[in-house]
Amino acid sequence: MSVVAMKLRNGSGAKGTQEGRDVKIDIRQATLFPLSQMTNTNRNTYAPPWEWVEASVWTPRMLAALETNGVRGGKWHSLIDKVYALQNLYAAWAEVKANKGAAGVDHQTIEHYERDLDANLNKLAAQLCDGNYVPQAVRRVWIPKPGSREGRPLGIPTVRDRVVQTALRNVMEPIFEVGFAAHSYGFRPGRGCRDALRRVEQLLDTGHTFVVDADLKSYFDTIPHATLRERVSMKIADGRVLALLDAFLKQDVMSTIDTTTPEAGTPQGAVISPLLSNIYLDPLDQMMAARGREMVRYADDFVILCRSQDEAEQAMQEVQDWTAKAGLKLHPEKTRVVDATQKGGFDFLGYHFERGCKWPRKKSEQKMKDRVRAITKRTNGQSLRAIIKQLKPILKGWYEYFKHSNRGTWRPLDQWVRQRLRSILRRRCHRKGRGRGADCQRWPNAYFEAQGLFSFVTAAASKGQPSKR
Repeated sequence: MSVVAMKLRNGSGAKGTQEGRDVKIDIRQATLFPLSQMTNTNRNTYAPPWEWVEASVWTPRMLAALETNGVRGGKWHSLIDKVYALQNLYAAWAEVKANKGAAGVDHQTIEHYERDLDANLNKLAAQLCDGNYVPQAVRRVWIPKPGSREGRPLGIPTVRDRVVQTALRNVMEPIFEVGFAAHSYGFRPGRGCRDALRRVEQLLDTGHTFVVDADLKSYFDTIPHATLRERVSMKIADGRVLALLDAFLKQDVMSTIDTTTPEAGTPQGAVISPLLSNIYLDPLDQMMAARGREMVRYADDFVILCRSQDEAEQAMQEVQDWTAKAGLKLHPEKTRVVDATQKGGFDFLGYHFERGCKWPRKKSEQKMKDRVRAITKRTNGQSLRAIIKQLKPILKGWYEYFKHSNRGTWRPLDQWVRQRLRSILRRRCHRKGRGRGADCQRWPNAYFEAQGLFSFVTAAASKGQPSKR
């Protein structure tokens, strides 16, 4: 059985890689149309149409029906056989394997699953065909949340369940993707953080400087199941597909303390969650587009950029009314209207925007520094060259995402990294304290450059960064 290549996507899990590694689609030359003037046929023009779909599922005839809405009653029937088709399961497996990931509650790793792959996938196909497939519990872990004492809950399904969820998404996604609004960028084929950030800059540059900075409180944990299922059933009429989706929504969540059955939400970390989150917020997208609001959304993070304070206040009221009816909550302390031309600004997708400039927000910088600190402890016994080798992908990857920050961002960060390294060298010379002062002459910048240390300033100079901060 041949393995199908990975498709274009901009992240994995419910939040994905929000600060990097998304697909590079250059829309800087695109014409800036009001979203209210866009139709379904010209909304998704940034990537070649249907290049990303699973070919074993979506035939040319089905794709033609998608484009013309040529299905009976506007709903898709008889889809379950597409889900359990072996070609689709093998393609889903290839994506799960490429994404790696930890074992679920059954402790079965990707390597273990692959040892008997053909038998495992044939068994899955038979269970799905016969209606005997039952998802296992999701293993809940908590990951650090930058800038907060609270952790972020992450659900880890078993490998077999990730395969089925991916196969289900391969079937469902094109049905909904064709109608999603242009201002939705998160977890969509051929789109990513960089595209959303470019759109924000375009709007700021054209005078949309009054910004509704919105924050949905615990969005992924509070999506009402009944309403979500109703929205899915508006386009999918296959009862077995809907029952499979219900089974995933009701998966038990197992932690170190107890096991619970969720009454709302989709677990962060589940393959199907990003698509479901976009489906649930699509009516808000469509309402904002119909009213001419310039909204930019990435998953549950969104901003609405307006030309006046009154327009922004009105837009915020519209969002508040919609979320209340949809069973969601806006964070009262984090949802506000700001004037981006004044001190204070707003944060979006890792960047801070203020007075015509942008730079990494404090949490983004702190997250990077925490990773550097873990490698550059003064007690690290590795050679300096080995330490620098570990630092390089971290610093370079962070720069690649934030390279459009203003020039003043970089020198203090370079100085901080070198100070960490000088502190290591100082300790090895049996001196106490941090590496500064005379240590800068003892181990000058050129010394670290010769050891291969990545420099933000050098990288920015080679790219020609903006001069203002």
